[in-house]
Amino acid sequence: MSTVEETQAHADIEELFDQRSWGQRAGEMARKNPLGAMGGLLVLLMIVLAIFANYLTAYDPESNSFEHMLVPPSSEFWLGTDQFGRDLWTRIIYGARTALFVGFVAAFVGAFIGLVLGVGSAYFGGKIDLIFQRIMDVFMAFPLIIMALAVVSIFGTGIENVIIAITIPFIPRCARVVRSNALAIREIPYVDAARAMGFSHIRIIMRHMAPNVMAPFLIMLTAFVGQAILLEASLSYLGLGVQEPTAAWGLMLQGGAEEYAESAPWVAVFPGLAITLAVFGFNLFGDAVRDTLDPRLRSQ
Repeated sequence: MSTVEETQAHADIEELFDQRSWGQRAGEMARKNPLGAMGGLLVLLMIVLAIFANYLTAYDPESNSFEHMLVPPSSEFWLGTDQFGRDLWTRIIYGARTALFVGFVAAFVGAFIGLVLGVGSAYFGGKIDLIFQRIMDVFMAFPLIIMALAVVSIFGTGIENVIIAITIPFIPRCARVVRSNALAIREIPYVDAARAMGFSHIRIIMRHMAPNVMAPFLIMLTAFVGQAILLEASLSYLGLGVQEPTAAWGLMLQGGAEEYAESAPWVAVFPGLAITLAVFGFNLFGDAVRDTLDPRLRSQ
């Protein structure tokens, strides 16, 4: 069981999760990929704003103030107010909480289920893999937004149902990527040796196969977060996602994108800018993670 392939595979995994090298890896990634570092800073800024939202504003994101309706940006209201007199800066930083919660939960659950299904399908092969792939083909035939709209129309609106609607389309996309990597790992001799020693299927999958597909799993996970934020904003804008009075960027666009485009453009501009920067940051950060973890790109 102590083959060259097994030793190399375990060395790669130990290098990936070596706690002492994370700081060096971050510095090296920032030097080699400044755009990825900028994306990481945007993600970090978004997380900090969401965590400390209570201390960064004195206003309630859900309280109406009709005497302050559509006030332009000023020293009192940094980004102005909306048609209900709510402070836009407050709504945006509290909306970051909604976006991050939906994004991280939907991305992690979808990617994790895809990881389990993809590795299991590759390991067992045969008819199980054939049936599984045909089911995945059906789900993959629908674009992300169409599948999310179909799911949310069945389960209804609300933040929990939005998470379910976004999670389901992510599962087959992660499963296909993980499966393609797990197929190669299944043929490595140490997996055959583990079978010969009588190890259970679960132990082989969880101990010898799943850890070796963590690189593509992490790449998919970071990419899914940005997509989930954009999907949540899209569903909320269409009235099928998070509902009022919860602070959500898509809802803020729904209320001001068209009606106040000329008279009060800040109502739509700042939420749209928040969505753009969040998705842009996660995409840049995801590309940097891919370049760092993918050995084919790392050697270039």
